[in-house]
Amino acid sequence: MTRIEADEQARHAAKMARKKAARDRMMKTRTGEKGLVIVHTGPGKGKSSSGFGMIMRAIAHRMPCAVVQFIKGAWDTGERRLLTAHFADLCQFHAMGEGFTWETQDKARDVAAAEAGWDKAKALIRDPAIRMVLLDEINIAFRYGYLDPHAVLTFLRAEKPPMTHVILTGRGAPDALIEAADLVTEMVQVKHPFRAGIKAQPGVEF
Repeated sequence: MTRIEADEQARHAAKMARKKAARDRMMKTRTGEKGLVIVHTGPGKGKSSSGFGMIMRAIAHRMPCAVVQFIKGAWDTGERRLLTAHFADLCQFHAMGEGFTWETQDKARDVAAAEAGWDKAKALIRDPAIRMVLLDEINIAFRYGYLDPHAVLTFLRAEKPPMTHVILTGRGAPDALIEAADLVTEMVQVKHPFRAGIKAQPGVEF
């Protein structure tokens, strides 16, 4: 190692030592723990994928969890196959939707499906043994007027057990939900193959 390289290495080590010390001081002040309300929204891809990633992480920690799928619940997805075939003991999976409104073409049926999904979700969230509940695409149900976001927020404030995490996904999350949530991530679309004529593909989209 040359002297210049040695000096550069020493500067880097000193810089990282300062960062570690600052990080350690910050971490000592972060001692709180609570069940979070988590929102994944925005026009970009990855909202449901991120939610299912959290579900898999919870399963790895042996935390009982549950999924309620709104809107697209009729689809045969890879995550549904995986969870029901291999992790049914730790994760309940309830596909309550029947497809997007342009597929069903029956708003009353869509509303009924969303309400049934929310009834199931409330029962799961109330159970303190279930540590994480994913409400997949519920924001779309809000957007189309199938569910009242204020009623959902009122329920979460009043009845969600203190250590239960609830994840709500879908584009167009209502402002009230974003304001009330503990963690909000907005997915931004930079580029998508669909615009280049590429269809949704297994393992990527579903």
